[in-house]
Amino acid sequence: MTIAVKNLPEPEVTCSNCEACCCRLEVMIISDTGVPDEHVYVDACGGESMLRLSDGWCSALDRDTLKCSIYENRPWICREFEMGSYECRDERGDLSG
Repeated sequence: MTIAVKNLPEPEVTCSNCEACCCRLEVMIISDTGVPDEHVYVDACGGESMLRLSDGWCSALDRDTLKCSIYENRPWICREFEMGSYECRDERGDLSG
């Protein structure tokens, strides 16, 4: 007996189930959006990126709410990384399995 398995649609990614997967990625700062200095890591060559703490998450992520504490001043890359986009779904998949 063969059982047909339907492709179930992926659940929609929303603010309530986001899990902030993108906040574990390396984020280069390539334009001035006003990121506060305490969230900026400067490497030996002068390149700037978002500071990540020892847990691997972005320093600007509020660990209680999983929301960005500097949302209005977030880097350009964060502004372009759209919640629910294929990149977002790829990152979520990489972290879950």
